[in-house]
Amino acid sequence: MDSIQVVYTTSATATGGRNGHASSHDGQVSVDLSVPKAMGGPGRPDTTTPEDLFAAGYAACFGGALDFVAKQHHKNAAGASVTCQVSIGPRDKGGFGLAVQLRIEDSSLPQHELQALAMEAHESVCPYSHATRNNVDVQIEVIGG
Repeated sequence: MDSIQVVYTTSATATGGRNGHASSHDGQVSVDLSVPKAMGGPGRPDTTTPEDLFAAGYAACFGGALDFVAKQHHKNAAGASVTCQVSIGPRDKGGFGLAVQLRIEDSSLPQHELQALAMEAHESVCPYSHATRNNVDVQIEVIGG
């Protein structure tokens, strides 16, 4: 396992599991949770899921990694849109697993350039991509100009 030089640490606490509440230590994130009806839960209104939170985090992180890589190549990907779709379901070997689809769109960059930047961000920079590698199926779709 690679070691890291820690530059920032945060924390969040969840109580009540998937039908409870989660909040960050600083109170900036405070959400009620509910298992979706599609998963046999109550699907309460005005609630979210761990998968929603993961999708938002991965999309934002990947966008930052993409912008970082683009700047290294003297390109601008600050306006790129990253949509992260997270799916959950039973695994063949028991328990549950995740699958991720990332959709990166930026009409200001040619397709081939955006594709190369996105793959470099995925392979070399994004910590979510590092964390999921060889454990979660991550599919990437790139739509450039």
